Amino acid sequence: MRTQLLAALKEADDYISGQELCEHFGVSRTAIWKAVKQLKEAGYVIEAVQNKGYKIVSTPDCLNTAELESIRKTKWAGREIFYFDTIDSTNTKAKQLAEEGHPTGTLVVAEKQEAGRGRRGRGFESPAGVGIFMTLVLKPDFAPDRASMLTLIAALAVSKAISEKTGQEAEIKWPNDIVMNGKKVCGILTEMSAQLDYINHVVIGIGINVQNESFPKEIEQVATSILMETGQHVNRAELIEAVLEQFERYYEIFLETEDLSGLVKEYNAHLINMQKQVRVLDPKEPYEAKAMGITPHGELIVDTWEGRKLVSSGEVSVRGVYGYV
Repeated sequence: MRTQLLAALKEADDYISGQELCEHFGVSRTAIWKAVKQLKEAGYVIEAVQNKGYKIVSTPDCLNTAELESIRKTKWAGREIFYFDTIDSTNTKAKQLAEEGHPTGTLVVAEKQEAGRGRRGRGFESPAGVGIFMTLVLKPDFAPDRASMLTLIAALAVSKAISEKTGQEAEIKWPNDIVMNGKKVCGILTEMSAQLDYINHVVIGIGINVQNESFPKEIEQVATSILMETGQHVNRAELIEAVLEQFERYYEIFLETEDLSGLVKEYNAHLINMQKQVRVLDPKEPYEAKAMGITPHGELIVDTWEGRKLVSSGEVSVRGVYGYV
């Protein structure tokens, strides 16, 4: 009831009468009043005027299920939403849900993570009230060797969504870190369960620093937040919705060819590595090169003194941009 009422109040251009709400939802005025009361207690500012009805005035920066579902405009991303005040890891929960049979588009969101994981198994704790910690479940019908490209699609979606909500550039450090003014604002971790020629599921974990005003000393030189870089308090639920909308759009383009050929140009336009000297941390021997964009399969094209090479995995640093976190 809360979700439907919230959606109705947000969709209304003006006051919506209690009688109209009663008839729309088939409930009593008391039920409407109780639902409004619950929303007010959750931080929503709702005006109630006699002979006019109810009107939503402002929305808190909250990530409850009702808020996320009430603003959802996507076709399949977020079709099922699981919200947790505190969780060990959204990726871990998403994998469990996928194994239990939940469909493509299932979304796990947490206010706080206590055992979040980054690349190379690095652990971190995600504080409450300032960030976005979300994981999207996919059950794609293509070969497992295509799955790595989903990480780049997610990076493009986050970059586009942040830019859309702030009006400021959010660049991509290949393959999937999001950078603002040379510091990391978002990390993405994609994990896959697959057979030899079949994908069981893929989970894409996204962590965005939104309202953080400071970071631990060990990462303060390399990490930042949207608030710190733009001075803007971005609504986290609206940013999640924007990410999902962009991901759906890019994913549909990807499915047409099962590669990134339709997205290479746009990805390269957001690539902070583009046409810059980079250091490739090759397991055998690190080397200097010039980044020239990505291939349709997501590899980074680099020019070295020995000629052109393709980097398919590992880390790449850019001069003037943060190191390895």
